[in-house]
Amino acid sequence: MTKTYVRALTIAGSDSCGGAGIQADLKTFAALGCYGMSAITAVTAQNTLGVQAIAAVPPDVVRAQIEAVLADPGVDVIKIGMLFSSSLIRTVAQCLQKCVGGTPLVLDPVMVAQSGDSLLENDAVTALREALIPLATLMTPNLPEAEKLLARPIGAEDMAGAAQELAALGCPNVLLKGGHLEGADCDDVLFLGETKRTLRFPGRRIATKNDHGTGCTLSSAIASGLARGLPLEDAVRQGKAYLSAALSAGAAYRLGQGHGPVHHFYAFFPDSPGKERA
Repeated sequence: MTKTYVRALTIAGSDSCGGAGIQADLKTFAALGCYGMSAITAVTAQNTLGVQAIAAVPPDVVRAQIEAVLADPGVDVIKIGMLFSSSLIRTVAQCLQKCVGGTPLVLDPVMVAQSGDSLLENDAVTALREALIPLATLMTPNLPEAEKLLARPIGAEDMAGAAQELAALGCPNVLLKGGHLEGADCDDVLFLGETKRTLRFPGRRIATKNDHGTGCTLSSAIASGLARGLPLEDAVRQGKAYLSAALSAGAAYRLGQGHGPVHHFYAFFPDSPGKERA
């Protein structure tokens, strides 16, 4: 009997250091049993210390990549990450109109890198709100991204209300991530638009400097679950469990002088022969 792959497409920027963006997405897809494909929107020069340069891919080239993959071999889920400019956002939105209502679209509204470097032009937020958010099945902003989208501060006690407010922008389901909260607790809040339910996922901060690409990894892990047919709530739970395990497994490693990556393949080589350091 001929087998078929579970197909996942990521539309995002390339991270030359391999910890975030397209590279993190493809690693996550592979670790969770999906065949990953990509449409690159921007090329970044970065390492664990920060972003040194960004070059946007021309919108017509981004369109060609997306249309090629949609035509053959097709997709079971689409994850959207760094888009950088308003022209790229509107191009991607136009390409994905045909997918709405059929293929799950997971939008990670990437605006700022772990290092604090901006990954989204200032005039692109309006395009994100108008053109792309209404197409998404799930949006996964962190607190700074949510504050930029809502143009107001958000506290821990206000996360549930903010998630519902974000859903009013047009994306019915919102996972508002609490990783930027101060203290040991970093709860996430999921608003499910169809049932109007709000779920809180308690979280405890993992002591590690290797947290580069956590947002990309989580959204791709959730997308992988949706591609395999999991209900949204279950896909979020699985995605969070995968990220937590990858963070914990990667804490013992040292890569570079800044924020290193999570251990995407901890389940496949948990005792990989890395060099021991004092």
